[in-house]
Amino acid sequence: MLQYIIKRLLLLPFLLFIFSVFAFFIIQAPPGDFVTSYVAELAASGSSMDQAQIDALRQMYGLDRPIYIQYLKWMGRIIRGDLGVSLDWQRPNLELIKERLMLTVMLGLFTFGFTWALAVPIGILSATRQYSFLDYFFTVFNYIGVATPTFMTALVLMWLAFKYFGISITGLFSPEYVDAPWSWGRVVDLLKHIWLPAVILGMDGTARLARIMRANLLDELNKPYVEMARAKGMPEWKLVLRYPVRLAINPLISTIGWYLPLLFSGSVIVATVLNLPTIGPMLLRSLTNQDMFLAGAIVLIYCFLAIIGTLISDILLAWLDPRIRMEGS
Repeated sequence: MLQYIIKRLLLLPFLLFIFSVFAFFIIQAPPGDFVTSYVAELAASGSSMDQAQIDALRQMYGLDRPIYIQYLKWMGRIIRGDLGVSLDWQRPNLELIKERLMLTVMLGLFTFGFTWALAVPIGILSATRQYSFLDYFFTVFNYIGVATPTFMTALVLMWLAFKYFGISITGLFSPEYVDAPWSWGRVVDLLKHIWLPAVILGMDGTARLARIMRANLLDELNKPYVEMARAKGMPEWKLVLRYPVRLAINPLISTIGWYLPLLFSGSVIVATVLNLPTIGPMLLRSLTNQDMFLAGAIVLIYCFLAIIGTLISDILLAWLDPRIRMEGS
């Protein structure tokens, strides 16, 4: 197990290099650059710049250099721990990301906890009570959760809250705590607001994981070892939780690899609709304005989270399933 983990950790730099190349060149793929977008914004507002000023801006930001030179300089700064400066915000990217990172992490953890706390029990109850009223109820709930876009759920809840209660459910803080320093009152206010975005973001994942759990558990419950354990008189719930659930949960654990960066992005559309101060809307703005260094830094963080999530999934799978440990040996 230890050798396996060490080998995977040694692959991290190589994988990050590959992902960084793809991320940087994909972000550079749209026509134009940040200066082009800036000039277009000035033209829309009735202002203009001459060609000498435009060339000076490109030279100042290093946009006049070949794309591979820009990439090498960007990677050189990242290796030194410098994520560069945002062309749009005119502030260090590391500072911008830090401002939103803690709230993004908290929202992601709340969403992850909500999703797993509901999905696993729902899947177990549906499988052990197959074709019962409870099973049909959760099946309908899962279909609705999968079919309904999360941003539509957010819009409907915003309209209902404003129409019938006269309150706004956007953001993660009350107006008086938005720019306030951290205190116990601000933490309590955050807890009052964070549960709703977590529920909205977790509905789709809950429905999908519950369906996966139900299908895999039904497959395990029909296997011979379960029938043998029943024949020996093992209590039903002890049997279900001790053996079939441990095997049926494997596919859910394997989804952590792609689910982790998805949670930390906070679903860009939902975060934008709810005006959440997370990293997702900042990524959308950086892509729209072609702020390539900020967008590249955020995409690289998501790639790193995907790699770490996959590593966590593999370790958990090897720990839970003896068959995987035997194959590894």
